[in-house]
Amino acid sequence: MFLVFVLAALIWWGGQRMGMPRSTRLMLLAGLYGVVLLLHLVLPDWHPLRMATGKTPALWLMLGGAGVVVFAYRLLLVRLRGRAQAREAESAPPPKAGSFSDTELNRYARHIVLRELGGPGQKALKQAKVLVVGAGGLGAPVLQYLAAAGVGTIGVIDDDVVENANLQRQVIHRDADIGLAKVFSAEAAMSAQNPYVVVKPYNRRLTEDIAPDLIADYDLVLDGCDNFETRYLVNRICVAAKIPLISGALSQWEGQLSVFDPANGAPCYQCVFDAAPAPELAPNCAAAGVVGPLPGVVGAMMAMEAIKVITDAGAALRGDMLIHDALYGESRKIKVTRRTDCPTCGLQ
Repeated sequence: MFLVFVLAALIWWGGQRMGMPRSTRLMLLAGLYGVVLLLHLVLPDWHPLRMATGKTPALWLMLGGAGVVVFAYRLLLVRLRGRAQAREAESAPPPKAGSFSDTELNRYARHIVLRELGGPGQKALKQAKVLVVGAGGLGAPVLQYLAAAGVGTIGVIDDDVVENANLQRQVIHRDADIGLAKVFSAEAAMSAQNPYVVVKPYNRRLTEDIAPDLIADYDLVLDGCDNFETRYLVNRICVAAKIPLISGALSQWEGQLSVFDPANGAPCYQCVFDAAPAPELAPNCAAAGVVGPLPGVVGAMMAMEAIKVITDAGAALRGDMLIHDALYGESRKIKVTRRTDCPTCGLQ
């Protein structure tokens, strides 16, 4: 029996040190428990394996029952926390359509004194509706800065839950949020930071059937997702709806971003990335790794571009791609152009 507990400890803490997701470790523990219980149910009493694992299944059945109770209790707490956070968000003061309150004026004073923004720019931010695809590495800083800047309506769509391995870089989530849907964790953090913005969480995957109607409700889309299928989908819908798309990507020590806006002469995403690379050439963060602050750097740049697009301040990255190399502290811009043979925007 002692050996079973040692093996369970190795799975849990050893897997954690190896970067194994919490859900995978729980599945392995459940598998180990199932094997041990099955041995007790099918093997005779005198069998050495039964003798070595506690002789009787009664103890294992009790442990399994206790585990089910703990799991159900934790699930109940997560759901109650999500409902409480949703009620808190609903009770927050709604944003005013016209004038700013004294609190808002004081909050956004550093924006208002900027010649390029001023009161009209801050009003444009307040009236803007922005959709963020993904509440992970890039989505976390994007959402935080858009909420802090006073963007009036912020939608966020993601079907993932917060895991321990996310917290090294996804700073909008906390340790207490592990197991909670990322969109609800992000919503709670944004509403706590700025109760004068409306946050609309969509706890589901962005798919072909919902993307057109969802994106049509927004003025601007920021894409920080981690798969090419969704990137191409978002690009197609944004091009069709003539909605600007700010897209960012990360790998290890390097990040990149651009404003894809064919309606204003810039290329679309597929003009630059004609086809998705082979999986081994573009591994995700779990396989390739990513340095913790890099999503914050690139995500903050994406939020900066969003503010510029909304307020028409300065020169947004339309027709330019910014590449940041964190390992050597270098940033560079390259020109990107529309392709007449682009299957998404070439005929527009």
